[in-house]
Amino acid sequence: MSVTPVLVVGAGPIGLALAGDLGWRGIACTLVESGDGAIYQAKMDMVGIRTMEYCRRWGIVPWVEQGGYNRDYPQDCIWVTSLTGWELGRERFPTPAGERPPEDSPQKRERCPQNFFDPVLARFARQYPHVSMRYRTTLLGFEEKADHVVAKVRDEATGGEDTIEASYIVGCDGGLSAVRQTLGIGMSGTPTLTYTTNIIFRCDGLEKLHGKAPGYRFIFIGLEGTWATLVAINGRDQWRFSLVGDAQKRTLSEEEIRAAIVRAMGREFDFEILSLLPWVRRQLVADSYGTKRAFIAGDAAHLTSPTGGFGMNTGIQDSVDIAWKLAARLEGWGGEKLLASYELERKPIGIRNVSEATGNLKRMLSPRVKAVPPELLDEGPAGDKARKAFGDAYTEMMRREWFSNGIHLGYMYEGSPVIVPDGTPQPPDEVSTYRQTARPGSRAPHVWLAEGKSTLDLFGKGFVLLRLGASPRSVDRLVAAAALRKVPLEVIDIVQPQAAAIYERRLVLVRPDGQVCWRADDEPVNALSVIDVVRGG
Repeated sequence: MSVTPVLVVGAGPIGLALAGDLGWRGIACTLVESGDGAIYQAKMDMVGIRTMEYCRRWGIVPWVEQGGYNRDYPQDCIWVTSLTGWELGRERFPTPAGERPPEDSPQKRERCPQNFFDPVLARFARQYPHVSMRYRTTLLGFEEKADHVVAKVRDEATGGEDTIEASYIVGCDGGLSAVRQTLGIGMSGTPTLTYTTNIIFRCDGLEKLHGKAPGYRFIFIGLEGTWATLVAINGRDQWRFSLVGDAQKRTLSEEEIRAAIVRAMGREFDFEILSLLPWVRRQLVADSYGTKRAFIAGDAAHLTSPTGGFGMNTGIQDSVDIAWKLAARLEGWGGEKLLASYELERKPIGIRNVSEATGNLKRMLSPRVKAVPPELLDEGPAGDKARKAFGDAYTEMMRREWFSNGIHLGYMYEGSPVIVPDGTPQPPDEVSTYRQTARPGSRAPHVWLAEGKSTLDLFGKGFVLLRLGASPRSVDRLVAAAALRKVPLEVIDIVQPQAAAIYERRLVLVRPDGQVCWRADDEPVNALSVIDVVRGG
């Protein structure tokens, strides 16, 4: 029997991020993955802005930027009748190398498809000797005891079975999660939005075969409505073609698939199919995120349409939330209620993000519901007029998906039992706009403190108590209370007026995950009660 503090099941981006974050925090863990780590279908391609802020914390931003995607390739999104047909509209974006961070973050989104991003996260996790990574190792089952979990695993290379005793287990093992099924947790929502088929194909110089300016994503619209999309996988010669499908399950032949790709191009051309993946778009959230010692994260907890790029990025937030709480419990300063707050904080965000993604899907597919003008494919003035009206309306409608920093950065842990509210009203939960706030439960705002140094660079390992303003307030009671409970706490003085204006209070307490958990102008009389709340005591 081997023993580990945390057993992580699944080495997709969520499991790798969790193992890496635990390792970064000095917590030993074991990760098991039934596959060999090879990625044949990149299920995600956009690393969101909040995920990039975590990558900044972990020191791996250069690894993401150098992951393999062509950073000089345009990121435009375009809707067309075919690549050699009419262009109906275009949302222009800079190349990854040319895009700049917004004013409310030190980072920006990045193009790093899963075949590039998983190896980056694996490299991150592997740099910690106390993180054990076991590929081709399948979880056979586990039993939760009062003070530990006993899991059975099988080495697929040898067929040998092993027992692993862990203080905690986290299932990051995808939509068919064995951990979730073992726990008997159901999922609620819409199990089938569309049956879709992804095809990865190779075509060098595809841009030279049509007259459109290059782009990252093409949406194909015919008289029947939106029927397919094409996404750049490496910004060079590999593409992901998705036949969107509907609620009816179909098995497509290679002949049908090739015909669809040729239709999207609008002419015959040479290409090599590398892989096929039939899959189902779903809108599901787990009824529970775990028990006392067994938890789920990522696709095991929420299944979403990829429209908007929320799935993996929501899962990374799960992993960061559960990681610091597991570390706190294992180090002895986290209270008995801390791990229960994981579901209370993350499940509402899962529901919110999954619902928004489905809304994006419905907008993308809206021409199926609202009839496409019959003149869309006609030559002449009538066709030109119909295409202009349709394209303008579609372009405006799709902007909600393209501009969604409110989803990535504006999530709030409203009503969390480990957040101390300050009595201010909850701000609107926006999608396309984001206004920084230090209201408890929100992401601690970014402010540049010096060239290359953000307030976000102060957060991560333990709690940080910011003292803002020219005359620092006393924090002796808070420091003493944290010391009594052995809660890691660092006090940092910031005199910059811009930071004081954005944070709005003279004292702001930030958790290890970078979320504000308390703020006021003066320290509380009963500081111990504040510390006990935020540590889950």
